[in-house]
Amino acid sequence: MKAKSMETLINYAKNYGFVYQGSEIYGGLANTWDYGPLGVELKNNLKQAFWKRFVQESPYNVGLDSSILLNPNAWVASGHVGGFNDPLIDCKACQTRHRADHLIETYDPSVHADGMKINEMEAYIKDNHIPCPACGKHDFTTIRQFNLMFKTSQGVVDEQGLDLYLRPETAQGIFLDFKHVQRTSRLKVPFGIVQIGKSFRNEITPGNFIFRTREFEQMELEFFCKPGTEKTWFDYWKKESMQFLIDLNLHADNLTFEDHDASQLSHYSNMTTDIEYKYPFGFDELWGIASRTDYDLTQHQTHSETSLEYMDPVTNEKYIPYVVEPSLGVERLFLAVLNEAYTSETLESGEERINLNIHPALAPYKVAVLPLIKKHHKEEAEKVYRALSKHVMAVYDEAGKIGRRYRRQDAIGTPFAVTIDHDSLEDGTYTLRDKNTMEQTRLSLDEIIAHIEKRIKF
Repeated sequence: MKAKSMETLINYAKNYGFVYQGSEIYGGLANTWDYGPLGVELKNNLKQAFWKRFVQESPYNVGLDSSILLNPNAWVASGHVGGFNDPLIDCKACQTRHRADHLIETYDPSVHADGMKINEMEAYIKDNHIPCPACGKHDFTTIRQFNLMFKTSQGVVDEQGLDLYLRPETAQGIFLDFKHVQRTSRLKVPFGIVQIGKSFRNEITPGNFIFRTREFEQMELEFFCKPGTEKTWFDYWKKESMQFLIDLNLHADNLTFEDHDASQLSHYSNMTTDIEYKYPFGFDELWGIASRTDYDLTQHQTHSETSLEYMDPVTNEKYIPYVVEPSLGVERLFLAVLNEAYTSETLESGEERINLNIHPALAPYKVAVLPLIKKHHKEEAEKVYRALSKHVMAVYDEAGKIGRRYRRQDAIGTPFAVTIDHDSLEDGTYTLRDKNTMEQTRLSLDEIIAHIEKRIKF
């Protein structure tokens, strides 16, 4: 499938009510985005699809909603206070700021700069005369580490407040509640805890629309297993994660596994892979899957002086479980789904026809209710709309010719349209149009509801 330009997707998202620039009437705030009437529905549908697959339908997993604000000692234990940093370098000529590892990897994609030490990156940039992307000069400052966590305080008086951080990931809240969840849910290893929630990272180089933002949502699974079995579960969740994306109608040719070699692994990981998607700017990370070993639970056990060991009820063996973590960004999935589904063609009249070929379960509206003639069919159409709205997200549209209204719904991915005409007033049947097949069928209201509910299941 031919990739769309990012500009096309940004304009489409704004014009149709998916994504707006944050605080735009005040000139905006860089890298903040608001999700409009269609965008919030799509986001919710993505999260619901994830929850259904990985919690509702999973025999292993349960859910959690932990606090965004954690005791600051949790971030000391996890290593975020001391080690969650970006290596920043400034161009002396034009004063632009860059990530040193990104400069190196852009210059030579075969180099894994995130594994380099500061002095090694500085030497590499100098020895290879890497230019500034903004001005082309070769004169940089030394590299400085910049912590990515947003800092805030708790308390009435600023000077006496407790320093806190907005969480940069949802995982740590899961680890802190590991024992509570295991005990109250009577779970036996292996089992997983799923969380969907906001995270915040003070990214220095955000960009590519909603791909990399400072405020974002994560859909994360922390899967706890016995040490020695993590490879089996790592492979299992790789397969499950890829299948989930394909079931959302992302094309397999636009997805690939990118396994990390030893030099790319985080210090706590013994296996990591990314599922990359072909965005308009090329393949990039959509879903990260990491085997985190027992690092997190061990760190929190040490710093909190609270046992986080698991007792096997059969063997009476005590151990700290290993963790396999699939972590997916809602916004990145949102962008992938839009890119995959958006199509356009130029009609003989010269008019552009946009079609959003989105999975029916993800479509913001499931059905549009269209009175053929407003004057004669409005009352009946409004009755049908109220009835359908009790079952699915519906939209009512009476403006313009029926063909134009169909095209408006095609452009936002509405899979079904119900048209009310003269016969509807006589026999209580309505025309149900299927966007994907273009088939039109006369059905009663009960039949329409049953048909739509069956077709939008994920």
